[in-house]
Amino acid sequence: MARTIPLADAKLLPFWRSPKGLLFLMALAMPIAFNTWSALLNNFVIEAADFDGADIGLLHTVREIPGFLAVGVIAILLFMREQVLGLVSLVLLGAATAITAWFPSMAGILTITMLSSIGFHYYETVNQSLQLQWLTKAEAPRVLGLLLAAGSTATLVAYLAIMALWDTLGLSYNTVYMAGGGITVAIALYAMIAYPQFEAPDPQLKQMVLRKRYWLYYALQFMSGARRQIFVVFAGFMMVERFGFDVHEITMLYLINLVVNILVAPLLGRAVGHFGERRTLGFEYIGLVLVFLSYGGVYYMGWGVAVAATLYVLDHIFFGLALALKTYFQKIADPGDIAPTAAVAFTINHIAAVFLPVLLGLLWLASPAAVFFLAAGMAGISFCLAMLIPRHPEKGYETIFSRGLPQPAE
Repeated sequence: MARTIPLADAKLLPFWRSPKGLLFLMALAMPIAFNTWSALLNNFVIEAADFDGADIGLLHTVREIPGFLAVGVIAILLFMREQVLGLVSLVLLGAATAITAWFPSMAGILTITMLSSIGFHYYETVNQSLQLQWLTKAEAPRVLGLLLAAGSTATLVAYLAIMALWDTLGLSYNTVYMAGGGITVAIALYAMIAYPQFEAPDPQLKQMVLRKRYWLYYALQFMSGARRQIFVVFAGFMMVERFGFDVHEITMLYLINLVVNILVAPLLGRAVGHFGERRTLGFEYIGLVLVFLSYGGVYYMGWGVAVAATLYVLDHIFFGLALALKTYFQKIADPGDIAPTAAVAFTINHIAAVFLPVLLGLLWLASPAAVFFLAAGMAGISFCLAMLIPRHPEKGYETIFSRGLPQPAE
């Protein structure tokens, strides 16, 4: 096992072996497997198992169960360090992705999806905790934006390879899944060997933490999870089902999103640092209300593929501002609460995700537009909640209703 280094001493290490270097390496590794799986998913399940809207809703409900159980990370941390758990979870994600095409049936797809989802959600829980522990409050918005751009860059390379080689070399689903998952496994194993264990100055509580003063953060997490599921499950499915997008066409749409994210994500991080969490989250939610209403118009008004594709890109830009939710919690949290609260927040984020996809999959069969109109209403509720965030949140001043501290000047 690698030696342990206090976070303060890690400043003496070269960047490629530093905590930030590891965060960037993990930001590159995870999207390769996850987004390779996502890019092929809708076409794979339709061709391999003849999925319809209800089936895809069931699949995503199963995929979100590990997210709902992310609070289990707290128990694992009793005997495993966060850094180790994050890398082990990456290995599981990559390995499960690599063998996805070996199980072209409903039962097989659901089983392998559950395994890859455990890896993804446990990694994301730990990764969020490590980011907030290893980054200072001043640098967090900027670095989180850069990490988002790094992940988009890694995914861009994967998508370019799929687009360039899918028809040219007649690639199979198995070949692409094996390549994407295998690269993630290799990077995670390298990180286990190459990096020391970084010791943050504030020990993390090894028990579930639910604090009354975090209620607004919990509420925003719940609404974010409910709203995002509609986009993740149905926006891409719409492009395949309604407009007949092939693998290379849906990948082209993802590719455009990635190029935009690479250019915009660092600016989003700076925007959070400059305008604050309340304003940036409010802007995100208003934008999502308009986007989801327009998605409904694609079905209700019969708008074409160009409008749908444009909305898909705008959707991704607005979701990038969700990094403000991380920095909001970093500002109001006790330092020792970060790891357990990350696990609790992930569970809260996935409460709706467990039942919403399958229920909305049934609604989709009756009215796809109604699904997106419902999402617009959720985004509106999120906007109202975001307006309760103070201009300068901090411990003891978590909402505009908090007492005991004077309101900071604008």
